[in-house]
Amino acid sequence: MILSTIDRMNGVWISMIPEREGPKGPLEGLRFAVKDNIDVAGVPTTAACPDFAYLPERTAPVVQRLVDAGAVLVGKTNLDQFATGLTGARSPYGAPESVFGGGLISGGSSSGSAVAVASGEIDFSLGTDTAGSGRVPAALNGIVGVKPTRGLLSTVGVVPACRSLDCVSVFARDVKLAATVAMIARGLVPDDPWGRQGERRISGSLVYGVPDELDFFGDDGQARAFAGARQRLGDVVEVGIGPLLEAGDLLYRGPWVAERLADLGGFLDKHPESVLPVTRAVLESGRTFTATDAFAGMHRLRELRAWTERLFRTIDVLVLPTVGTTWTHAEVAADPIGRNLDLGRYTQFTNLLDLAAVAVPNGMTADGRPASLTFFGPAFSDDDLAQVAAAWHR
Repeated sequence: MILSTIDRMNGVWISMIPEREGPKGPLEGLRFAVKDNIDVAGVPTTAACPDFAYLPERTAPVVQRLVDAGAVLVGKTNLDQFATGLTGARSPYGAPESVFGGGLISGGSSSGSAVAVASGEIDFSLGTDTAGSGRVPAALNGIVGVKPTRGLLSTVGVVPACRSLDCVSVFARDVKLAATVAMIARGLVPDDPWGRQGERRISGSLVYGVPDELDFFGDDGQARAFAGARQRLGDVVEVGIGPLLEAGDLLYRGPWVAERLADLGGFLDKHPESVLPVTRAVLESGRTFTATDAFAGMHRLRELRAWTERLFRTIDVLVLPTVGTTWTHAEVAADPIGRNLDLGRYTQFTNLLDLAAVAVPNGMTADGRPASLTFFGPAFSDDDLAQVAAAWHR
């Protein structure tokens, strides 16, 4: 039996699953949930759109691996509809508030997955991360968000948002558990064309790169929090991040927004009123790009990736604020598109440039808002990057 919980916990949950004792294993007894764009056999997958819902016959391999390792799956969590958004305010199932209250948004699109972990109701959860959805909600709820290298965790059984960039992510209250979950969940799946394997070591000398200039959108508290973290890092190398930000702009201001229509365009054409107006507006903007635009974007992105590869020959780990500022639900409602872009400024380039990332808490500002750092490394540096982030978090 599946219990619908649309109104439960201010929109954190979409469905609950009766708990069953799992097998013995490294995750034995730990309770977890998955974002409701990830399939669980016999449980509806809604992607936060009731008219889109379907009943999968197969559990996504990343979920099955965790169950086989002893973890107990307890439910499916709310999200920004079709994983399109970073605010947590774009769902017909409700808009969760950050665990810190004060009307603060939870962040999205993996809103419910982050809040359920931060509130202590579960031990860890799975989200997805295309533009920052596995890190922004972590930042706004004071927990850890691991965004693995694309392809390490299979996306078979995940509703596509932007298929070439999609990534399954992990939330937990400490880096060690999040990294352990990610390691258990990873691995090639025979019918996954996007699966990848690899390993890259980070130098023991640990040269940190930090931006020579940042925009905190007028938020002095976040600026001071990052300045304090920078001091804790010790000697750092200042780097320009203009090319990273340019790459990030390709996601929602460039032709990659059109990729979302490749999987969702048919549903949107047949059921336009089933899609929230703000989500529909984002998706429809993809229709303005041509094939020529797409190839021009691909060519420019390759140049930006080459620049990023050169950057990581001079530093080992890049450190940025996860978000430049936080917003309340009222502030997001006043400018839903603009506020969303602000939240993704330091996250949305990551998958385009093929980086791994770990977001960790960085204390609180004087006005009671959470601050967060993200550690970035090259593709396949996941294991070493997690150790770096865990050491800092301790």
